[in-house]
Amino acid sequence: MGEIIIYADSAEETLTELVDLLYDFKYFGFRNSAVEYTMKIVDFIDQNIDKPITKNSPGPFQKFGRKYLRYKANNKTFWYIFFDEKDNRFIINHILNNHSQDFPELL
Repeated sequence: MGEIIIYADSAEETLTELVDLLYDFKYFGFRNSAVEYTMKIVDFIDQNIDKPITKNSPGPFQKFGRKYLRYKANNKTFWYIFFDEKDNRFIINHILNNHSQDFPELL
């Protein structure tokens, strides 16, 4: 049996809002490009959630999940995906990037 990945409502909302933000603030000229960028994050999660590149979450972020993945979107942006896992079932609890106000706590 393969892994099962579930997104908490807040994580799903973050990804949905990301598409709007990227398009509205003109990071991408086409909404489709913003969707593709966001889907690359989801694809990374799907392909790597069960790999040994996951790390234990720092103390202040344990409330979002015991583990996290780091995804490098480009030279300036890293995404942090916080999750919990049990019996090959994963729940994505929180997603943020290094531009977030919460990021300094990850240093």
